[in-house]
Amino acid sequence: MNHALLLPILIPLFAAGAIVALPVRAKRLQRAINAVAIIALLPVAALLTAHAAQGEIASYALGGWRAPFGIVLQLDRLGALMLLLTAVLACCCLLGTSSADARRGRYFRALFQFELMGLNGAFLAGDLFNLFVFFELLLIASYALLLHGGGARRVRNGLHYLLMNLVGSSFFLIALGVLYGIAGTLNMADMGERLAHLDPGMLPLARFAGATLMLVFGLKAAVFPMSFWLPQAYRSAIGPVAALFAIMTKVGIYAMLRCDALVFGIGTGSVLDSFMRDWAWWMAIATIAFGALGALAVSSLKTTTGYLVLVSVGLLIAAITQQSPLAWSAVLYYLISTTLCSAALFLLADTLEPEAIAAAHTAGHEALEPASLEALDDTAAAAISPESDGVAASRAKAAFAPWPSNIAGMLYLIAAVGAAGLPPLSGFIGKAMVLSATPMSEAVVLWPAVLLSSLLLIVALSRTGTRLLWAEPAARAEASAPARAPRGSSAKLAACALLLGCVAAATLGAGSLRQYLDATAAQLFDRAAYVHAILPATNGS
Repeated sequence: MNHALLLPILIPLFAAGAIVALPVRAKRLQRAINAVAIIALLPVAALLTAHAAQGEIASYALGGWRAPFGIVLQLDRLGALMLLLTAVLACCCLLGTSSADARRGRYFRALFQFELMGLNGAFLAGDLFNLFVFFELLLIASYALLLHGGGARRVRNGLHYLLMNLVGSSFFLIALGVLYGIAGTLNMADMGERLAHLDPGMLPLARFAGATLMLVFGLKAAVFPMSFWLPQAYRSAIGPVAALFAIMTKVGIYAMLRCDALVFGIGTGSVLDSFMRDWAWWMAIATIAFGALGALAVSSLKTTTGYLVLVSVGLLIAAITQQSPLAWSAVLYYLISTTLCSAALFLLADTLEPEAIAAAHTAGHEALEPASLEALDDTAAAAISPESDGVAASRAKAAFAPWPSNIAGMLYLIAAVGAAGLPPLSGFIGKAMVLSATPMSEAVVLWPAVLLSSLLLIVALSRTGTRLLWAEPAARAEASAPARAPRGSSAKLAACALLLGCVAAATLGAGSLRQYLDATAAQLFDRAAYVHAILPATNGS
């Protein structure tokens, strides 16, 4: 079974290499390799999750070099859960990617595989340096995926995203250097043991390095005030890429959970206790407020969904700062729900926004709203701008011709209910779990923040849905515009339906899922179990 830990990394690695090595004309073979590799990740992740559910922490020492000197992969309940969530999301993104989406750039499928390799590697890394390596791998792939399709808007937003993450990576290395100088190791289990017995004179330096590391993870997760890049970056990506990015911010959340538990210790007296209580908590509350107000200030579905991601990030980090098994179990449940719902909305945006733009043009508007232009790349936006001639406008109108959206409207309603946290879906259950796990001293701040942000999200999503599903179709009907489905819309709707089916499954199976997540949180708090599994030489086994 231990050798199976390599498969989530090796499968996308070899698939990406094969796709790049094949000639450009072998498109069918490239598509087949990409599809087989992505689908194969699902049973592998399910197998690893079933193994981790037994409570054993598995490890794999590459080259036979055991920890703390060698590179070690580790698998516990948390890592297996994230692998399975990534595999499900990747399969849905594969279904929702049309051939037109892939043709916008030559290496789209290879980059997608490299992104999956980085994500899976981050969830399996047993030491901080390899966590950094896989972070950089997924970020490099994400830079190219964000620019997929070209256009000045994508380049501009991609540059902001690139610069922010380069700064974060630099501070990541600084924190690693300080921690290595203090502890003499980068293996997470070994470092946790050494920091637990650290000389008191070195504690301020350890606190500085730990806080820096958590701020880097906060940047990756887009916590306020390091969150301005996310809505603009995500709105520039095509739907399937933005849907995969829905889990990329959760890598920062995962890293915070992992390092807080395994490296720095949890609770009163830990290295990061004061930072998590005095700084991370208020940054999380500010992120909730910023995301809710931002969603209210925009009308594009993709941009609104980006702000929804920020609200969820704020709530997740607020729950992490509680540092209790009950709160962390709620974190994991809400993480699953918000990832699936936001990915569904990103895919829907590619289906619904072109309809709104075409309807606005058909109705004879002199100029399009900036929010509508966000859904187009620069070429299409120029084609339907007021300066374009009649021929270009007709071509753009045909490319984004409106179509009946009854199914899309139903899917939008379900996704919006889940994302806003309304009953009866898992978003509401996750928020209720987080709020019930919050002590009264913090509840007086978190409860109003969550309730008010949920109200603002309902308003924002209702307004966007009204525009996309009622106002624009009415304008189209008045103009007697022909109806034709956007290219690839059926596949995107099917992918959306699968994601929302997973949301429904998480809602109906909340009891069973909660048992697994309770065991996952309890395992995270048992650092001795990781030491025994990862560092057998220290306990004579």
